[in-house]
Amino acid sequence: MYSKLIVLSALVAISLAAPQKRFTPGGLESQAVILSQDQNLEPNGAYSYRYETSNGISAQQTSYDGANGAGEYSYTGPDGVQYRVAYTADTYGFQPQGAHLPVEPPVPDHVLKGLEDIRRSPPKDPGFNLAALDATIARLRNTLG
Repeated sequence: MYSKLIVLSALVAISLAAPQKRFTPGGLESQAVILSQDQNLEPNGAYSYRYETSNGISAQQTSYDGANGAGEYSYTGPDGVQYRVAYTADTYGFQPQGAHLPVEPPVPDHVLKGLEDIRRSPPKDPGFNLAALDATIARLRNTLG
């Protein structure tokens, strides 16, 4: 159930990330055809898919466990530029990367220091997620360059 939710979330995010074009019956978008398509679903939940259309859209995604996925998609924007987004979708959410996407500003030193202090002496709460804190610290360190 959880893996289906992640896959569905990733597919929704992919469809929302591409620029929305107005459909005009008989227009070029309505005449797009699938040039190639492959998919594979394993009994253990692992899967992969890939497709390419005649209007320049392509996508691929792979999951080795049915819950965590990684992939990429590309499309031509209304400005004629080819856009590419690579992403992972896992327990930390949908994490896209693309040259055209905004980047997180550098983290203030006091915020990173505070999180590192918590890491050195984590709370005793059994619900505290140390892996999530480590991932956040690593992500924020990357904003520093």
